[in-house]
Amino acid sequence: MTTDQITPEQKAVSSFFPGFWDSHGWGFGVSIVTRRDDLAATPGRYGWDGGYGTSWYVDPSEELIGILMTQRLWDASGAPVVLLDFWTSAYGAIDD
Repeated sequence: MTTDQITPEQKAVSSFFPGFWDSHGWGFGVSIVTRRDDLAATPGRYGWDGGYGTSWYVDPSEELIGILMTQRLWDASGAPVVLLDFWTSAYGAIDD
């Protein structure tokens, strides 16, 4: 289940991160990107960012698998800069 399984009604009443459902959905235990909102967020990409600095995603359209393991706790409302830099660099390195 690598497609969004959450209905619009469920998203409307969810108390998950504010704005999360604007560009994400939920499959079988993984986040699903449903709308592009940055360089690395391609629709169909699935995976998860962990609260202790890990991140993994699979992007079937780009044939890309990425895993980042850090010891950087999420201490603010957004992702640590290292996560954003890693994914931006990974997608920026793809030569179409």
